[in-house]
Amino acid sequence: MGVWNDRWMRSRLLAAVLVATLAAGACSSNGEASAPKATTTTLSPAQAAHAYEEPGPFPVGATTLALPGGPKVEVWYPAVKGTTGTVAYDVRDFTPPAIRNILTGDIPASYDFDGARDASVAPGRFPVVLFSHGFAGIRLQSSFLTSHLASYGMVVVAPEHPSRDLNAVLTNTLSADPSASVNELLHALELIVAEGAKAGGRFQGHIDARHVGALGHSAGGGTVLSAALDGRVDGYVSMASGGPRGQTLYPDKPSFFLAGSVDAVAPAATLTKPAYVAAPSPSRYWELSGVGHNGFDDFCTFGGGTGIIGIAERSGLGAFLDAQPKLRQLGEDGCVPPAFPFAETFPVIRHAVTAWFRWLFGIDSVPVGLDASAAQTIEVDAEAK
Repeated sequence: MGVWNDRWMRSRLLAAVLVATLAAGACSSNGEASAPKATTTTLSPAQAAHAYEEPGPFPVGATTLALPGGPKVEVWYPAVKGTTGTVAYDVRDFTPPAIRNILTGDIPASYDFDGARDASVAPGRFPVVLFSHGFAGIRLQSSFLTSHLASYGMVVVAPEHPSRDLNAVLTNTLSADPSASVNELLHALELIVAEGAKAGGRFQGHIDARHVGALGHSAGGGTVLSAALDGRVDGYVSMASGGPRGQTLYPDKPSFFLAGSVDAVAPAATLTKPAYVAAPSPSRYWELSGVGHNGFDDFCTFGGGTGIIGIAERSGLGAFLDAQPKLRQLGEDGCVPPAFPFAETFPVIRHAVTAWFRWLFGIDSVPVGLDASAAQTIEVDAEAK
């Protein structure tokens, strides 16, 4: 994977040309931006493998909604041309007050991306991606990826799952009912569709409810498997997860399973690969070299690259973590060796997930850079059926 750095540099010119082409194709007759239409690219396998690493043609907007029952819902979306700024969150704000008060270590604890909160939505109708966070996660946990999808013309909707989020883990208020997160995800879909129909609302006329996909990490992978049984969902991406929970059938819909080769929390060989094998066609499987469990979220960007564990240790909680080895493993997996740095792996994940959803939604006529020959250039074990 160390060869990626050279390949990234060679891919930058390609990415700039591709994004410029997409931006040109995303203009309507009156010159306003709208969702890209079906395109066919002519790229070598090596070029295709990096096609969607760089941000897409749209600036990114972010806003926070809420379900009727109270859980917050984060939304990333294509914003109007000229939108600038930075959107950030601090992971410590998602911990209970008692813990937040002692997480005072002077070490990075926030993630940010280019965009603006509550910006106007770009003209056009955009497909929807539902995102389900993992155990001990938060709705914002994979902003490196959800904001990226928005830059390519998708509205990403992520509800908080109070039954298993970071606050629930730290306060020991976990729920064993897996249906709660599934309901929250589908209610979030209904929420954004209603927002799209609301006269005078930010999303009025911008939601394409005919094209809906689901994306989940860890426990969220189980959530999207169940949610994809719903007729409104076209297909799903499962990251660092396994097969169905509480059900015997897989959704008979397109799927994409991503795993990390050094994931000790959700091992590829015993969880993700068997799920791919059992899933109906068409399906894809990628096992990314050097990626661990938190390689699919923002958490390894915290704590100087050591994740939430690094924040806790800098705040004097090392002894507590030593007494909680499972908690330490969950927080560190994918952030420390043998995992590769997130700066090397994030671009690959961004490309893969973006390319697959663009194909699912009919934006690209064929999947770009996801076949075995392309995967060889970025060191992943790739299969398809």
